[in-house]
Amino acid sequence: MSSAEQHVHDLVGIGFGPSNLALAIALQERQERTGDLLDAVFLEKQPAFGWHRGMLLEGTTMQVSFLKDLVTMRNPTSPFSFLCYLQDKGRLLDFINHKTMFPSRMEFHDYLEWAAARLSERVEYGSEVVAVTPAQADGAGGAIEALDVVVRQADGTLVTRRTRNLVLATGLEPVLPEGVVSDERVWHSEDLLDKLPSLPEPRRIVVVGAGQSAAEVTEHLHGAFPQAEVCAVFSKYGYTPADDSSFANRIFDAVAVDHFYTAPDEVKARLRAYHASTNYSVVDLDLIDELYRRHYQEKVQGKERLRILNASRLTGVERDGSGVRVTVEFLPTGERTLLEADVIVYATGYRPADPLNLLGEAGRLCERLPGGGVRLDRDYRVVTAPELRCGIYVQGASEHTHGLTSTLLSNTAIRVGEIVESVADRLRSGSLDSYALSR
Repeated sequence: MSSAEQHVHDLVGIGFGPSNLALAIALQERQERTGDLLDAVFLEKQPAFGWHRGMLLEGTTMQVSFLKDLVTMRNPTSPFSFLCYLQDKGRLLDFINHKTMFPSRMEFHDYLEWAAARLSERVEYGSEVVAVTPAQADGAGGAIEALDVVVRQADGTLVTRRTRNLVLATGLEPVLPEGVVSDERVWHSEDLLDKLPSLPEPRRIVVVGAGQSAAEVTEHLHGAFPQAEVCAVFSKYGYTPADDSSFANRIFDAVAVDHFYTAPDEVKARLRAYHASTNYSVVDLDLIDELYRRHYQEKVQGKERLRILNASRLTGVERDGSGVRVTVEFLPTGERTLLEADVIVYATGYRPADPLNLLGEAGRLCERLPGGGVRLDRDYRVVTAPELRCGIYVQGASEHTHGLTSTLLSNTAIRVGEIVESVADRLRSGSLDSYALSR
C-alpha cells in the first residue's frame, strides 16, 4: 500500500490496561464535549481485558480509594465512574452500607472490565505489537511525520497501523532475582492463581519477598492449604507498614506532579527516597497484624505452619524430581537452613518496561537523560530529535520525571486528560498538518 493510500490514525495506543483504558475514556468524553473526533485505536495482545488476574486473591482489597478510579479526579460526573458502575450493577446502596473507601480487588477488576466492554469498538484484542518503524512522508524533507505500528494478529497475520501519535502503556514486567528462571516449581507471584490449580497438595511452600504481594500470597497459601507449611523469607526483621497517612498521601496529588517535574534532580531523588514507604516493599498494617496473629496462635498451639524466616535470604535453589531444595541464610549469624519445598513463589515486584524497546530506528531519535531514563516533557511526550515530528507519549515509565504516581492509579484520570489535550492541541495548532500522508 502506498503512503497516499495508507490510513493514518490520530493516535494508536499500545496496551489496554487501566492507563490506556482511561485514555480511551478521556478521548470519548472529549469528543462528546467538543464534537471533535480524534481517530484512535488501541492494540492489546491479551485475548480479552485483564489486569493482574493471577493476583485476584479472595479477600484482598485495593490500596487506593475508589474515588481514584479511571475518571473521577478529572470528571466527577463521568458515566464511567466507579459509582456509576455500582449503580449499573445494582449495588450502590450495598456498597455505601459497607462503609469502605477500598473495594475488593475482584470488584475493582470487574469495574475495569465493565468500562472496557463499553469501549470495545476502540480496542483490538489479540493484537501483539512486534515493531514500530518510521513512516517517511513523500516530500517531507526527510521528516518523520508518522509511525507504522506492525501488529501480529491472533491468526498470525501481520498488519500495519499508521499513526500521527503513539501512546505506550505496556505495563509492568515481573522481576525475578538474577539467575532465577521460572518453571513448574519456581513462580513469580503474578502467576499464582494460574499455577495453583495444577499443584498437588503441597507439604511446604516458600514465599520470598517483604512487600504487599508477598504478604498476600503468604496469607492466601496459609489458608488455602491447611496441612502445608508456608515459609515467608525476607531480609527485614519484619514487614514494614505502608505509609498511607493523610499528609504522606499528598505525594500522589496532581499538583505534586508539577512540583516533582520542575524540581532539581537531587530533590527528585530525595522525595522518592522519603516516600518510598508509600509504595515499595511495604504492607497494609491490618494484613501484618493478621499474619502475626496467625503466627502467634500457632506458637500457642505448638504447631507452627506459618514460619517467618526474617533477616534471611535464599542462597541456593536446587531442583529435583519432586520439588526444590532451598538454602536459607540467617543474615546476622550466617547460619544456614536447608528446606525441601514443593514450590517457591517469588513476590519480588515489578518494573516498568523500557518504553523505547519497540521503537527501533525511531527509538534512536528519542532523547534519554544521563541516568538512562527517557526524557519526557510535562505532558508525558518523549523529547525527540527535530526530524521526528510525530508524538510519542508514555504512560507508566515516568517516575524519574513525574514522580511516584507513574505506575499507580492515583493520578491516572488526570494524566490521560493531559495527554489527550496535548495531542488535540498539536493537531489543532497545525504542527502535524504538513503531512503528505492522507487519511
